[in-house]
Amino acid sequence: MSVIIGTSGWHYRDWKQRFYPEAIPQREWLAFYADHFTTVESNNAFYRLPEGERFAVWARSTPADFIMAVKMSRYLTHIKGLRDPAEPVSRFLERAQHLGGKLGPVLLM
Repeated sequence: MSVIIGTSGWHYRDWKQRFYPEAIPQREWLAFYADHFTTVESNNAFYRLPEGERFAVWARSTPADFIMAVKMSRYLTHIKGLRDPAEPVSRFLERAQHLGGKLGPVLLM
């Protein structure tokens, strides 16, 4: 049995000096986080779906075996109430596919 441990997000200002060293710039937090954990949940897409390049940056910032769980956009889950999912799911996957093999579960809230 394999257990992977991570947190719900990595971008918390309160973690500076508690987890992230003072000298590490915010743009490098994910890479630092990925040196300590093997998975993370990204809430970013829930609030505002990033462009594909942002997902690609996250993929480049993490080791090959890193897994990212990504929350589905609230546009589909809350605004559309899961009705007519084809276009929102397609748009989400078109962008999230830039994570490659690091894309783990897609979370629906």
